[in-house]
Amino acid sequence: MRLLRHKDTGRRFVFRTFTGGAEVYRQLLSVDCSNLPEIYEVAEKDGRTAVLEEFVQGDNLAWLLGEMLCTPKEARGIIRQLCQAVWVLHSVGAVHRDIKPDNVILRGEDAVLIDFDASRMHKPEMTADTQVLGTTGFAAPEQYGIAQTDARADIYSLGVLLNVMLTGEHPSRRTAKGELGRIVEKCTMTNPDKRYQSVLHLMEAL
Repeated sequence: MRLLRHKDTGRRFVFRTFTGGAEVYRQLLSVDCSNLPEIYEVAEKDGRTAVLEEFVQGDNLAWLLGEMLCTPKEARGIIRQLCQAVWVLHSVGAVHRDIKPDNVILRGEDAVLIDFDASRMHKPEMTADTQVLGTTGFAAPEQYGIAQTDARADIYSLGVLLNVMLTGEHPSRRTAKGELGRIVEKCTMTNPDKRYQSVLHLMEAL
């Protein structure tokens, strides 16, 4: 990933290249959502993808959590905004598959979900993902080759993230208390059928 600056306007952009398909980035070319970066150009050749996208100026959530935890109100607000971003992805048939503090930027009042290199389009005819991707601890169990990931994998990751924001720990070690803790437990059920079945249901619970 490289940070570029336009020589005339001074505007900054992110230029990233990675091994993998461009399907998800192409779907985002026409998307306008304050909780997702704007995608300007996408190119693909010989199994590699190049993307030019908006540079999101703000504080990385991972850095902030290294300094302090979130209050329940703060955590609830951030997760609700990330749900809006994830809902847009799911609406175009994509699954993010790598929701974690490092991939969340707080830009003023907006929580922005970034980095779609691990994202994939959901293909109902497939029984498993073609490539195991995700971050240990935040990735849903099915991301390890058990089954094909769908929208409920992102719900699992959002539950882990909510718990980390509140407690600083993975829910397997310590679960948040109260209603938010119960939401975390439902999000992170091992069986996807027992989780919230869409981010809209999660938003309603929040």
